[in-house]
Amino acid sequence: MKILSNSERVIAAIDVMRIYKSIGWWEERREEEISLILQHGVYVGAWENDELVGFARAVTDGVFRAYIEDVIIHRSFQKEGFGKNLVAKLLEELSNIDIISLFCEEEYIPFYEHNDFKKMKSQFVMHKMNE
Repeated sequence: MKILSNSERVIAAIDVMRIYKSIGWWEERREEEISLILQHGVYVGAWENDELVGFARAVTDGVFRAYIEDVIIHRSFQKEGFGKNLVAKLLEELSNIDIISLFCEEEYIPFYEHNDFKKMKSQFVMHKMNE
């Protein structure tokens, strides 16, 4: 397994879509949209031979803040430690950023706590949804 940043190896949108579909995420997203997000931010991929099996990305201003948006592992490769390595590589790529944030479901809190993330009781998640 190799974990590489977007500066080391380009990731194709179709490969990211395949992983999303393997875990039932974002089935409404189109290849063109995924291509657009791959033009911005920082991302890393996990490669088994020549197949993309994991993906993580962050949106960042490059100085003060970064927000981890997706951490996904193909269903066939889950529970093997690849997620931990993927997040570690992404955090390495973001090491110059002051604050790195993310949202996650409650069941994933222990995973992120092992990567030194902490819950903030003084902050609340708020969204504005454009429909």
